[in-house]
Amino acid sequence: MGYEEMEQRAKEMGLPVYQYQRIAAQRAQKLTAELNFTYHEPEEVVHLFSELIGKPVGEGFCLFPPFYTDYGQNITIGKHVFLNTSCHFQDQGGITIGDGTQIGHNVVLATLNHDEDPARRSETIPGPIAIGKNVWIGANATITPGVTIGDGAIIAAGAVVTKDVPPNTIVGGVPARVIRPVRAQTAYKY
Repeated sequence: MGYEEMEQRAKEMGLPVYQYQRIAAQRAQKLTAELNFTYHEPEEVVHLFSELIGKPVGEGFCLFPPFYTDYGQNITIGKHVFLNTSCHFQDQGGITIGDGTQIGHNVVLATLNHDEDPARRSETIPGPIAIGKNVWIGANATITPGVTIGDGAIIAAGAVVTKDVPPNTIVGGVPARVIRPVRAQTAYKY
């Protein structure tokens, strides 16, 4: 469900958007509490996460709880995606994660921003995050609203990504900048 659909659902229920968001947040809190605060077999984790996002995840999905989200229903997950522990997804603006993507622990995907004008500071501005296929996002990275990460890109640990990342590029730093292209290797040597 996109932000516009969320606004429409709030209208249908006769509620301001912020009240609908609170109801949806309570649903997400309940499901994440169930997911996070007891051990579950991998199949149960997949089932609970699918319930949280309101649709099936792609085959080969793996999550190491805990996982946190404020909404949940605007997350789309491709095949063979891995989410490490303590990821935080603020998904009200929409998050799409492509096949084969690996996301490190404590990664933050934030899709809402606030108005710069102090008189309108409480207003939120959504911006979707789109993550391509076979992306690797290192631990403690933050991706900000409206960012697209191209296929095969690598986001270094601790990076704060504020601009789109081209395919097959390594970025790092605060704010993130291009470090170099990804190098293809025929075999990994230990």
